[in-house]
Amino acid sequence: MEATSLQKYKALTKLSSGDFEAFLYDCDGTLADNMGAHKQSYIRVAADEGMVIEGDIIDEFAGLPILKVVDEINKRYGSTFEPADFAGRKHKIFFNEFIEQTQPIDYVVNHLKNHAGKVRIGVVSGGSRKSVEKTLSVLGILDLVEVLICAGETANGKPYADPFLAAAEKLGVDPKRCLVFEDGEPGVQAAIAAEMQWVRIDKI
Repeated sequence: MEATSLQKYKALTKLSSGDFEAFLYDCDGTLADNMGAHKQSYIRVAADEGMVIEGDIIDEFAGLPILKVVDEINKRYGSTFEPADFAGRKHKIFFNEFIEQTQPIDYVVNHLKNHAGKVRIGVVSGGSRKSVEKTLSVLGILDLVEVLICAGETANGKPYADPFLAAAEKLGVDPKRCLVFEDGEPGVQAAIAAEMQWVRIDKI
């Protein structure tokens, strides 16, 4: 039987107990229950070019910047999508048609709300700043986030350490005192590279 939201919240709270000074959350799929909408956006852009892609590739590379995901789509399907053009069209569909309906992943959003003011709060995402800020606003938590690191704002994105290290630096917190909350393997690899402890929220 699947754990209830309350059970997951309690488990998440227990996993995050310790001498941490900052909590760093991924956005899409971690705070926001919007991966289905992201998948549909990718599929729609590909379909406009006569290409059928499966949504599982989006799950597989969750957390990577969109440009990198498009590179992976090209490798997998032998397609020749221009990453920046694809990303722009995908962003437009997602922003115009899906973002206002974004629902929270309750146990993670409540975890953030209940720890704001007790530890420093950052969001580290592979999405664009415009999308992430709007998503956090729809979820009602944008004002609780002290630092936001988004796609293109560091030399390398996830799975490299750069985004998490940038967040720690902006917060003035030692990376070893940061705890990362993620739902994808690239984000976990980035946390490990940054020498931060981490929790896979989708495994709770």
